Amino acid sequence: MLTINGTPRTNCSGITRRELLEIGGAGLFGMTLPGVLAAEGKQNAFTGGKAKSVIFMFLFGGPSQLETFDMKPHAKREVRGPFKPIKSRTPDLLISEHLARLARISNQFAVIRSMTHSYNDHSGAGHYLQTGHRWHLPIGGGFSATPQDWPSIGSVVEHLSQRQPGGLERDLASYAVLPNRLGRLQDRGQYIRPGEYAGWLGQAYNPMTTVIDKQDVKDNPYWRACADGELSFEIEGLRPVVPVRRMQERVGLLDQFEAVRQRLDVGDAGAMDLHRKRAMALIASDKTRSALDIRAENDAMRNRYGRHLFGQSCLMARRLVEAGTRFVTVHYDCVDGYGWDSHRNSDDVRDHLLPTFDQGCSALLTDLHERGLLDETLIVAIGEMGRTPIPNANWGRGHWSTCFPALIAGAGVRGGIVYGKSDKEAAYPVDKPVSPEDLAKTIYWALGIDPDLMLMNRENRPIPMVDGGKPLLDLFG
Repeated sequence: MLTINGTPRTNCSGITRRELLEIGGAGLFGMTLPGVLAAEGKQNAFTGGKAKSVIFMFLFGGPSQLETFDMKPHAKREVRGPFKPIKSRTPDLLISEHLARLARISNQFAVIRSMTHSYNDHSGAGHYLQTGHRWHLPIGGGFSATPQDWPSIGSVVEHLSQRQPGGLERDLASYAVLPNRLGRLQDRGQYIRPGEYAGWLGQAYNPMTTVIDKQDVKDNPYWRACADGELSFEIEGLRPVVPVRRMQERVGLLDQFEAVRQRLDVGDAGAMDLHRKRAMALIASDKTRSALDIRAENDAMRNRYGRHLFGQSCLMARRLVEAGTRFVTVHYDCVDGYGWDSHRNSDDVRDHLLPTFDQGCSALLTDLHERGLLDETLIVAIGEMGRTPIPNANWGRGHWSTCFPALIAGAGVRGGIVYGKSDKEAAYPVDKPVSPEDLAKTIYWALGIDPDLMLMNRENRPIPMVDGGKPLLDLFG
């Protein structure tokens, strides 16, 4: 069962975000204090970009460059790895034998082989890749999101969308996360991994996040086939102490909002009215419910994407952008404690992770192309790091952030090209290194958002949306 959810937190007035969500959006969005409504000084933020939407496929844990898109068949045996390279439709691009579907359509995407940064830590690197900013904590200094984190790219998109004329009346979230918050299926969900949230920008700009609980990793939903009854995308809402329908019956939503306003001692009634309109639009939205009804897809289409959680989440991402969501993050989390974080061996990578990624990603690209949506949808598939060139005896590899790949497609990206180059062991870039700042600015630019835009922080001071970096304009035709 999939539900709309948020991260339960308590503000200084004692009311939890969960309570606000129960009242203000059937579990979709929270309310914020007027300070987070400070405008960034630009009314029309989306101008001139080819991308109407972004699907950000985050392969958390760190897929190996040497087992995916940067094969080194002439390197020494312990470097080149256990998988065979196969040809693709892109000159000079050899792809893992376990990515055969993507190899056949490589003319539709570009491969960046020179992603690089120095934050060799899952949480910090995850924050870095999703925000374009280094985490404020040192490497190894923490695992969970904090209010001091930088806002994710998706949260900035949500913020700017709400600032547009009519933005608060939109009946679909501009930013969504599928199928779970990062870390929910790992280690019993104890970590709320940073990067996907709005951080200091304010909780009103957190994503609309879906939830699928699956405790038995032996029947892992990322890997195992899902019958119709096993994977149902429905809006259940939160499990409120006082359900929304009972609030409506007893008092009425408007009175509940007024009660919240008084409890928070919000002086700016106009600001609260804006969020009341936003919450009411989402409460009444048939569009959100319809977009999340995956049963509306026929069996052939669902089978095409794959009857596993990643494939069905890719299909759901397509449904959301088709409905009008601007930024969708699809997490492929390391659900069993290893996953993409393949220290011990490459068995899961070979048997489960690469085949499901290959099927889901290739189906998404092909489906968007056939629907005429690829030209207006930017696709990014990336991990937060790569893996060490030298493996252990069982082909497991450690963390390696200085060189890893990314797949990027759609919205004018030139398909069938390779951008950047690594050294002979895929350890360091030797041509066109790409930083997380570069990637973030590329995404903003593709959406028509000025990459040098300034945001207003909590002290109402302008700060760069991304500090440094430049858009990778050479990727676009």
